[in-house]
Order: sequence, then C-alpha cells, then structure tokens
Amino acid sequence: MTGALFTIPLWADLLAVAVGSLQGALFAAQFRDRRLDLLGVALIGIATGFGGGIVRDVLLGQVPAALDSNGYLPVATASALAGMLLERLFQRLRHLITVLDALTIGLFGAIGTTKALALGLPEIPAIFLGVISAVGGSILRDMLLNVPIALMSVGSLYAVAALAGSASLVLLVGLGADILIAAAVCVAVTFVVRVLAVLFKWTLPEQIAIRRRQRPIAPGTGNIPLPGDGRD
Repeated sequence: MTGALFTIPLWADLLAVAVGSLQGALFAAQFRDRRLDLLGVALIGIATGFGGGIVRDVLLGQVPAALDSNGYLPVATASALAGMLLERLFQRLRHLITVLDALTIGLFGAIGTTKALALGLPEIPAIFLGVISAVGGSILRDMLLNVPIALMSVGSLYAVAALAGSASLVLLVGLGADILIAAAVCVAVTFVVRVLAVLFKWTLPEQIAIRRRQRPIAPGTGNIPLPGDGRD
C-alpha cells in the first residue's frame, strides 16, 4: 500500500514539539530525589519533543526531519527550560497541556503513518512507525531518566491511543479515502481515546503473576515429589 504524505505547517509542527518538550520537563521535575541542571533539562526536552520522529526517520533510513530546519532545537530547548522555570504555573495548566498533548500525539502518529505508507511499507509496519512517531519521545525520556518506561506500566492508554489512531488511518487509506480525511480521523481517534482514558482512568489489564500449583509431598519422603507431578 502506498499513499500521499500528510504534512502540517511548520508552525504547527514546532508547536507540537514545544508541547512535547514542555511535557518532558514537567515529567522530570516531579523527581525530587534527582536534580537536573539546565543542560539536563534541555536534553530531556529535546528527546521528548522530537525523539519519536528521529527514531522513525532512522528506521526509515532518512535524515531526521528535525534536522532539516533551524527551528526545532531552539524551540524544544526553550520549551523545556520554560517548563523547568515555570513549573508551578504549568502544573496549574496541566489539563490544557494534556489536551494539547493528546492532539500532538495524534498529529505525530498521522505524520509517521503516512510517511511510512508513502515509502511503500506494508500496513502493519506503517502502523508501528506511526506509534513510534507518537510515543517514541516518551520512551527516550524515560530511558534518559533511568525510570521504568511509562508505556509499559499501568497507565492511561498513551500508546493504545496512538495505535488506534494509526490503525484507523491505514484502514481508511486502504478503503480509498483521501489522505487529509484519513489523517483527520487519525488525530480525532487518538485525541478522543487519550482524553477519555485520562478522564475515566482507563487502563489495560495489569500483569498477574502465574504460579505453578505445587503438588503435596509424600509423607516421609523429604523432597521427593509424588508420581505424576512432571518431575519424576
């Protein structure tokens, strides 16, 4: 499957990067046991803001789009530093930032998925690249901070929202829909799933430890198992 490439204006892309970088800085600020200097915060912001796009383009064997303009690095750095210096203010606006972040991952997911399709990748890998574009920055952020990756913990369906959006885009493109309509649906689906998951605290089922049922030990035989327990 191939398709046209969905693009957004540079200012919108920079705004999405700014929101991602701001989120990264606010996330890092909650760890009171580790203090980051200005450079550390800037790196966290850069990784969160467009890390997913860099991973996507590297996997596609292309020069990362973030390196094609002088605007991305300064915007990501400034947003991260603003998040650190004005943390209390932005914490009060956390609901607005959550809404903007949901919109951002939808945009990044649509861009990544259509880029993969335009290069001729099959549907499933295209969806995977869309999800990587949307949430790859968060993965890099957690790795840099040496904390458990949030996407693998019980949370509010961050990656699932991106997956639903990217899958809907691929489905619509396969049905012959216009790329702009498919991308708009992708953003809308991602946005709705993400926001509803935050509001209603939706999560995936938590991991449950599976323990092997122990058979009783024959009286007077010490550690010798009874016949039929699979170890004799």
